[in-house]
Formats: sequence, structure tokens, C-alpha cells
Amino acid sequence: MSLKKILVCLDADPQPSVFDGVVAVDAGVDVLFRHGAVTTAQVRDLVYGAIFTRGPQELKHTAVFVGGSDVTAAEALCKAAHEAFFGPMRVSVMLDANGANTTAAAAVLAVRRHVPLSGAIVTVLAGTGAVGRRVVRLLAREGARVRVASRKLTHAEGTCDKVSRVVPGADLTAWTNENAMAVEGAQAVIACGPPGVELLPKGYLAQAVGLQAAIDLNAVPAHGLGDVAPTDKATHHGEIVCYGAIGVGGTKMKIHKAAIAKLFTRNDLVLDAEEIYAIGKEL
Repeated sequence: MSLKKILVCLDADPQPSVFDGVVAVDAGVDVLFRHGAVTTAQVRDLVYGAIFTRGPQELKHTAVFVGGSDVTAAEALCKAAHEAFFGPMRVSVMLDANGANTTAAAAVLAVRRHVPLSGAIVTVLAGTGAVGRRVVRLLAREGARVRVASRKLTHAEGTCDKVSRVVPGADLTAWTNENAMAVEGAQAVIACGPPGVELLPKGYLAQAVGLQAAIDLNAVPAHGLGDVAPTDKATHHGEIVCYGAIGVGGTKMKIHKAAIAKLFTRNDLVLDAEEIYAIGKEL
């Protein structure tokens, strides 16, 4: 008898994410154990319940997904899960709180389809949030010259410092969102701002010399890039190819489902931004 695929969902929010549960089912998970309002102190016993019920050779049929809306809290839960593992007693883990990893991967892949990233100048607006930081990290690993923009220059500088520590040799510079020159001379721009916050007004992209691709991850009006509609998907506005949040969303969902499926191929995978991006590149 083949064992069922069990996904243990850990969520710091009071109610576990319905979105994450639906995607897991669509990805082929047989059984979901969904836990909300999880604290780091509770993680060990939840993980023990997952790893002590099946033999080491069977543990690839169990996995942990850490989600929810609070990325910082989710990162702490993920760390606690890893600390509960020992020897062969472990299961694969995926971190995608607030869709930050899958969204970042989809955004960078959208740019990569049209702009060779190695050596390219890419501006990341609102580059200090959960998605923005991951976009910066993935671009830096691809060899792009990344302009990290934020409302406060000190925040942008902080992100540059943190990414430089994990990506040796990263070419990063700090800018402010208010400085429209951050896009001048760039080959691509990715807007990672919060819902309803316009970062570049309509009509600006056409004035940006050398810009080839524009990605806006905000689906809620006002959009991050005034020239990009949420449904744009490889849509040309003049010489610039554009993707909106919904246009990127299809790729994000494919990556999410593929990553969930991969969890059950072995019991020692750790799927964070880089690993999830690698899965997306294979699709």
C-alpha cells in the first residue's frame, strides 16, 4: 500500500491560509494538517509528530509548509522546524509566507525571459519588503547590477548590506523610491510595493531611456507602475515589455505547485527563495 502524502502547514496567523491549503491540494497532497497561531515554542512537538510516525525511508511522504501573512514570524517557525530535526529524522520543508518566495521567483523569471541578467542594471522599487528583498537576492545571484530603492535610503542601505553578506560580490546600490532617476539607464524595473501605492506615475516608463522590461507586483489600484496593467503579460508598451501582478501570477502558481510536489521526492529538502527559483527555471 502506497503511503499518503501528508503536508503539515504551520502558520503564525490565527487562521491557517486557505490559499496555501487549496494550492497544496491542487499540487497532489492527500492530507493536510493545518495549524494556526503557531508559536516557535510549539514547533518542536508538531515536527516530532510528523517525524516519529513513519520510518526514515518513509519520511519523504511527509513534508512541512510554513506560510501565513507574517514573513518574519514564518522565518522563525521555519528555523525552529530545522532545529527539531536530527540525523535521518527529518522531512522536507518549504517556506512561502505571504507568497514572498514564489512571487519573487516569478518576477525575476519574467525579467529573465527578456533581459540577460548577468551585468544588467535592474531597479527594484520597494526593494526592502519581504518580496523585494528576495527579488534583490535572486537578481544578485544572477549577476545583475541591482539598484535597491526604498522610501528611506537607510532601509535600502540595510538591505544592500544584508544581501551582500549572503551573496559575495553582489553589485548593489541604495536609492530612494522618490528619486525617479533610479530607473534611468536600467534595463529592467520591478515594483514590489504594497497594495495601492503608486511608485512611478503613468507616462514615466516611456521616458526611461534603455528600459526593456517592467514588472509590477501590485494588483490593487493605484498600481505600483502607472503604465502597467495588472493583466499585462509580455505586453509591449512601446519598446518595453510589461507584466502586471496577474500576468506574473500564472507563473507564480506553477512554481508553487511544482515546489509542493518536489517536497515529496525526498525527506531533506529545504525550499527557500533560491531553491524555489531554481524549480521555476526548470518549468
